[in-house]
This record gives sequence, C-alpha cells and structure tokens, in this order.
Amino acid sequence: MPIETSRIVTTESRGTRDRQRAWKAGRWAESLAVWRLRCAGYRILARNWRSPMGEIDIVARQAGFLVIIEVKNRLDLGAALQAVSRRQQLRLTRAALAFQAHRADCTGLSLRFDVITVGRGLWPRHLKEAWRPDLA
Repeated sequence: MPIETSRIVTTESRGTRDRQRAWKAGRWAESLAVWRLRCAGYRILARNWRSPMGEIDIVARQAGFLVIIEVKNRLDLGAALQAVSRRQQLRLTRAALAFQAHRADCTGLSLRFDVITVGRGLWPRHLKEAWRPDLA
C-alpha cells in the first residue's frame, strides 16, 4: 500500500510554519502599535530599522524625544518586560545611537526606550521609559 506523502509533516516544515506564524503575528502587533502611537500624537520615523548594531521595531518622535519602541506580542506586561533582556537593551541602545548618527534631524533629541505589548484581544499597552540606557 503506498504512503500518502502529502500528509507527512516533518519537524523542519513544522518549525518553518511556526516561524512564519510568529513573524506574521509580530508584524500585526507592530502595525497595532504604530496605530496606537499615531493616535497618541507620535510621528513614526522608521519601522524595522536595521543597522549592523541591531534592529529597532519602531522609531518615533514626540516633543523633544527620539523614542525607540520594542514591540512584544505577549499576554501580559510582565511577560513582555521579561522578554526584553539586558543584552537586548544594550543592542537597542547601540542601534538607537546609530540611528541618531544616521539622521541629522534627530541628533539633539533625548533618547527614550519604550515597550508596547500586544496581546490577543487586548488594547496595546504602552510602557514609557521601560528602561534607561547606560550611555557611559
């Protein structure tokens, strides 16, 4: 009896589908975060900005601040904050400094690091100044 190969799911293909699903969920969370920020009066300068220093989910401007926003698709704020490790904070700080150096209109702005959490069926929560960078 022949084996129906269309129903065989390898671990590799399952992992690929999981990564694709996570990527789509992350993009959706970032879109909701951008929408929330715009409603609050932020000017979005960049999304998924990449440099050799790292990637920034959202770069925005509000008043005298250059706001670096990390978006986390988690059910609660605590889980989202735990997901932003010290190593990631350092990477985001280096990427933010690279962004400032790249954009002359942002050099005089103060840096602020925020986290926006997006959970299933929940309004995006915005935690301002989630951490302070060590710029020494």
